[in-house]
Amino acid sequence: MTEISKPAITLEMEATKGRYIAKVNGIQVAAELTFSVVNDQLIIADHTGVPDAMRGLGVGKALVERLVSDARKKQIKIVPLCPYVNALRKKHAEWADVFQG
Repeated sequence: MTEISKPAITLEMEATKGRYIAKVNGIQVAAELTFSVVNDQLIIADHTGVPDAMRGLGVGKALVERLVSDARKKQIKIVPLCPYVNALRKKHAEWADVFQG
């Protein structure tokens, strides 16, 4: 059995759009969490997509954790439009400081 490593997460940014990309050794496809930049203090988490090959590995949660961590560092708020991000937000009261609404 091949050991699956933690996902390597990178950030790609454009002017008003961004996405976190997660790759796992041994799996060819990548997962992503996309967001829209409203202004310097607010982003909207739009969509989280995790391919079937990564299901059950915690990759989606790792993407949201990175989003939350970066939001704290930049002192910005997140609007959780993505149903997955919103569901995780409700399970993690310790993230309340970075979510709007």
